[in-house]
Amino acid sequence: MLLTVLGACLLMTACATPAQRATQKDDLLSAAGFHIVPVTTDQQRQQLKTLPPNRVVQKIKDGKPIFVYADPYACGCLYIGDETAWDTFKRDQLQQSFLDQERMNAEMNENAAWNWGLWGPGWWAY
Repeated sequence: MLLTVLGACLLMTACATPAQRATQKDDLLSAAGFHIVPVTTDQQRQQLKTLPPNRVVQKIKDGKPIFVYADPYACGCLYIGDETAWDTFKRDQLQQSFLDQERMNAEMNENAAWNWGLWGPGWWAY
């Protein structure tokens, strides 16, 4: 039963569209202090295509690390953050993973506590 629940959770995550996954990450990036830069010119669109979609990449600007995230799916924009924003994003992402795990554990415990015997024989026919 546990494997079934875990498999279902993994499938639900895997079945999310690129836009849905991007939107979830976009929220974390914004909350962490990344700035959203809309793509408005053809040159920007071309340069955006050179970045891996939906991944944070480190670039150097004026000798300092800058973190950029290309989102061609949800907003068609670029997220730009400094080291502080990156550190905050990683911390928030880890915290979100813990919360997701706790939610999944609670759902599994709830399912394990459900007593199908109370519903009598033949409940599966409904």
